[in-house]
Amino acid sequence: MLTHIPFPPLPAPPSWFPGHMLQFQRTLPTLLNKTDVVLELRDARLPLTSINRNFEGALQKWRRERGKVDGVTGFVSPEPSSPPPAPPLLPACERVVVFSKRDLVPEWGIKPFQRAMASKYPDQRTFFASWNRTRDIKALNELLVSLANDHPHKPELNVLVVGMPNVGKSTLLNALRNIGIAGPTPKALRTSAQPGMTRVLSTRLKLSVAPLVYAYDSPGVMLPFLGKGDKGAERGVKLALIAGIKEGLYDTETLASYLLYRLNVLDPASPAYLQLLPPGTPPLLDVQEFLEALAQRLCMLKRGGIPDTARAAVWFIKWWREEGGLASAAAPVLPPRSAPGQESIRRGWGFDLEWGVASAETGRYDEALIQAKMEECIDRFEEAAKEEERDGGAISSTQEKKRQKEMQRARQQARSRARLAAKKGR
Repeated sequence: MLTHIPFPPLPAPPSWFPGHMLQFQRTLPTLLNKTDVVLELRDARLPLTSINRNFEGALQKWRRERGKVDGVTGFVSPEPSSPPPAPPLLPACERVVVFSKRDLVPEWGIKPFQRAMASKYPDQRTFFASWNRTRDIKALNELLVSLANDHPHKPELNVLVVGMPNVGKSTLLNALRNIGIAGPTPKALRTSAQPGMTRVLSTRLKLSVAPLVYAYDSPGVMLPFLGKGDKGAERGVKLALIAGIKEGLYDTETLASYLLYRLNVLDPASPAYLQLLPPGTPPLLDVQEFLEALAQRLCMLKRGGIPDTARAAVWFIKWWREEGGLASAAAPVLPPRSAPGQESIRRGWGFDLEWGVASAETGRYDEALIQAKMEECIDRFEEAAKEEERDGGAISSTQEKKRQKEMQRARQQARSRARLAAKKGR
């Protein structure tokens, strides 16, 4: 079993923020005025990295305007001595975070993670689903119908689906429409394995007849700047691995190096990639050694019998996206054995959560302890995000220069208006 797993060197993240993303981001506050439920889609393999913080300001303002504060209504309860008034007709305002591809993360971590999210983000409902599991789609459809029934004064419930690129927004709406509408329903939205297929807000899609539930599909919106230093580099590679960033912006061997690292963290005793290598091969740390062994196994050889590591890297990433994710989701809660004298074991869930398990904790390693470890990961993530924002790491130097120019232009315009007003006042 691997006892020390070094972090691989990663390049600076690229920038991929087409104009249609900026356009949707600017119109989001207006769209929320006619929205009752926000379905925010995230990838279960990246439950924290796939958070788009550019949405947060608009969503929090939307909740405040609807009388929601920290997961409860913002209305003041009457004094005990006063007669109870008629309950107000509260506007619908629900934020449901749907984690797609639940079949690609270990099942043992889903309930602890949901409890951890409820503890840290009480204003959000969480829901895990896999689009190929009909019962998940039915359960989500029932949730939307229940929310509509909770507001009988509304003639219809309007749902807005948001999220980063390639998290499955269009696929989900097609599936919900197929479940909620009786009879054959043609595919309403185009889908693609490549990010950026949806570029404009869709027309309203009917998801339910009784009660009436309509939904809008929206373009996937990437962060304008993925960050500086190691954190930004890792964020970019994670999103590239789930095909959330346009193909070609990353070298495949770089992605293969990080994927090898993550699979080792998920299961240091028996990583999922071992099924691709000759029997008896131990877990590997060096990506070149791994790719050479994989190329030999797949007979990917150049002239002279030299392993074609570039082709092997492309195959490895494709295998993980199509099949290997299911294999890595079978990682056990704890490795079956540990090295003699090892004081702690590194464990992971998805690509975002990683923690250590001391030898003294293995005897009581249950859902409650896993939840506590996950809450610590969320706390570290939030603190790192706040620190990054304080240090100016949330925007690039180019964006900062553009912002400074806009501020300078605004000051010049204000001075010009003041001089013009002074002349008119003479």
